[in-house]
Amino acid sequence: MSKSIDLESNCPMNLTINILSGKWKIAILWHLSRGTIRFNELQRLLTNITQKTLTMQLRELERDGIIYREVYPESPPRVEYGLTSIGESMKPILSAMCDWGKGYKKLINEDNSVSLL
Repeated sequence: MSKSIDLESNCPMNLTINILSGKWKIAILWHLSRGTIRFNELQRLLTNITQKTLTMQLRELERDGIIYREVYPESPPRVEYGLTSIGESMKPILSAMCDWGKGYKKLINEDNSVSLL
């Protein structure tokens, strides 16, 4: 069951969290930020994701205008996903998240005494 988006929310952060919530959405967007990808390739890149979950997450992102889905009339049908202009505007955010993760990992590896609790 897909969730609905509260576009009337007074808090832009809540709107952003609502759109991007889901275990796989940010990872999907990260892979799509590098270019269009076919469904099966996305499934291979996202190890341990089920076909049902990937389909649901992609539908929600498409519904929200973050990604597009293009079906080519071939046999067998070819389906590709890519970022819309709204999705493209998220690239700096995704890049910043990646950079933060690299820095965090480096700090943890340098100082094993850091408490994660």
